[in-house]
Amino acid sequence: MAAPAIYLDYPATTPCDPRVIEAMLPFFSAKAGNPHNRQHAAGRAAAAAIEQARSQIAALIGARPAQILFTSGATEANNLALHGMARARQARGRHIVTVASEHASVLEPLRALARDGFDITVLPVDAAGLVDPERVAHALRPDTILVSVMAANNEIGTIQPLGAIGALCRARGIPLHSDAAQAADRLALDVDALGIDLMSLSAHKLYGPPGIGALYLRAGDPVPLLQGGGQERGVRPGTLPTPLCVGFGQAAALAGAARTAEQVRLAALTDRLWQGLRRRLPDIRRNGDPAHSVAGLLSLRFPGIDATALMEDLPDLALSSGAACNAASGLPSSVLTAIGLDAAAAQSTLRIGLGRFTGEADIDRAIQLIGDAIPSRLG
Repeated sequence: MAAPAIYLDYPATTPCDPRVIEAMLPFFSAKAGNPHNRQHAAGRAAAAAIEQARSQIAALIGARPAQILFTSGATEANNLALHGMARARQARGRHIVTVASEHASVLEPLRALARDGFDITVLPVDAAGLVDPERVAHALRPDTILVSVMAANNEIGTIQPLGAIGALCRARGIPLHSDAAQAADRLALDVDALGIDLMSLSAHKLYGPPGIGALYLRAGDPVPLLQGGGQERGVRPGTLPTPLCVGFGQAAALAGAARTAEQVRLAALTDRLWQGLRRRLPDIRRNGDPAHSVAGLLSLRFPGIDATALMEDLPDLALSSGAACNAASGLPSSVLTAIGLDAAAAQSTLRIGLGRFTGEADIDRAIQLIGDAIPSRLG
């Protein structure tokens, strides 16, 4: 039997941790119950399990349980934060500030809002993918009603200076939203210390199940995207999926407990991979700045190589040429073009993501396979 492929696409999705699956399973059958029906024991037990999950997620980011609203994922949370808060605050102004390297689930809702008459300022980033807080300060206006800056980039791993940006926004009374899907299990996030008012999270980015996410909401409800039912304070109606909520909570608890040690381990593995590839392939280049990036994510350029074609030569490695949600577009990555790469450089980029189940043997095998594949492509 052939050895299984080495999974190096953790930024796209993480394998569900067996401990998470174990926590979820009873709520599919033996402990099934509608959490919104408190008239019988099964419903009350399901509701209690969801509230425990809400508490576990809140603890991961320094929030209160009542501030956590469940969604179907970070994409829905981003849309709810942006569309919902824009509509809720439009009487105060119609100006929103964001950053060029944001995820599509932030940029596309903002483009839709622009078509509806909102004024969107998209700030540039430097070659490391960082936005300058001074640029944010200069962009703020009396009619600015929201700022959205992600915590850690999904393609190059850049950690944005949220503390400085949060202080600017708080001083002016402007809500700050952050897409933290890639950061929640990698960074010590404290919404109060960072001055964040809304934060989007996703379970499947931290070893939980797909199909469940959350929006942290400090105060002031956004206008709902959906109607029907009073669940989640009426902001996000619909019957909550108890097993998925339980899995998200368990994943958050595990991530919080292991975060510090895991980041040390991943940093060592990332360096092992980078140094090993550099020895084999001295012409490769690294996108972003490792001094301002999360551990476990490498965005690498292979000059003269088409990254998509290279992946065809690497069937034993699960890799990505960019964000999974944009992989089928055929267009250069907006993140890579935002940091100054031309189309050819963007096309030569591979994203390699390490995670909880990556070991040294996987890294060494990846170095060997990539190192062997490049010469044949350069031919």
